[in-house]
Amino acid sequence: QVQLVESGGGLVQAGGSLRLSCAASGRAFSVYAMGWFRQAPGEERDFVAAISASGGSTDHADSVKGRFTISRDNAKNTAYLQTNSLKPEDTAVYYCAARQSFTMRAVYREYDYWGQGTQVTVSS
Repeated sequence: QVQLVESGGGLVQAGGSLRLSCAASGRAFSVYAMGWFRQAPGEERDFVAAISASGGSTDHADSVKGRFTISRDNAKNTAYLQTNSLKPEDTAVYYCAARQSFTMRAVYREYDYWGQGTQVTVSS
């Protein structure tokens, strides 16, 4: 089992940046693929980005390509989501998730463990 804690959210103006972190504890972090998802009020939980267990493969939703970048540091048991050029429509609670597999997926049901979420609010 792995425990996940997100941090780095906050209030930012449009065009700004935030770096979200997801600290993992428990079983070996390097055997889990990681994902970031987001959920706005009244909306479904949407895929944002994912990274394989080794960090060699990544995937980003079309809506964030070129603006967001997922990464991980297995030595620090931490995954990151660098968010640049933020837009008001990026406002949501951002969740990190771990999947008991080396391969990443873009579907939230494929993930086994979840953090509590961190709020990102982008003002216009």
